[in-house]
Amino acid sequence: MTTATDRDHVRETSQSKDMDPLAALEALLMSADRPTPGAKLGEALAAVLQPPPEEADIESLIAQLNEAYDETGRAFRIEAVAGGYRVMTRPEFAGAVAAMNRLKSSGRLSRAALETLSIIAYRQPVTRASLEAIRGVACGEILRALLERRLIMIKGRAEELGRPMLYGTTKHFLDVFGLASLKDLPKPEEFGLADSGD
Repeated sequence: MTTATDRDHVRETSQSKDMDPLAALEALLMSADRPTPGAKLGEALAAVLQPPPEEADIESLIAQLNEAYDETGRAFRIEAVAGGYRVMTRPEFAGAVAAMNRLKSSGRLSRAALETLSIIAYRQPVTRASLEAIRGVACGEILRALLERRLIMIKGRAEELGRPMLYGTTKHFLDVFGLASLKDLPKPEEFGLADSGD
């Protein structure tokens, strides 16, 4: 008697036999966010291709994909990087990629983002609840934007109820603002903001 599991196995096997090894490898490389070793690519392909490819087969498939990319004038190719393979933009398109990256990061910080960033810089490590108590408004979207810009990072979790995340500034923050260390931040007294409670 054929079970549902047997039917699934037959369906999976029949799909595997029809799968194009080049397309399968390309899909793996396009979905990877870091260089992937040939052995790992082989393991993943073995799950869907019969017979499973050897590492030498992977190199041959990559060469075929790169040849196809060259023939069709694609802006990318597969390169061996850091012990693995990765899809990378061709050097001649570096200017376009750099321009896009500048557009992403060149936007000025809003007043609210600067306020939040300054609170984090002076009070770090600080929780979101503390930030919102000081500012009087929700800071979730601003924190996300500051994290994306690598100006702040999650430094850990507070030892209190719910273990909320603690935020602090990054080395990139120091670089952007031209500071050698947090000791170089202007003192609140310089702005007439000294805490009268001290």
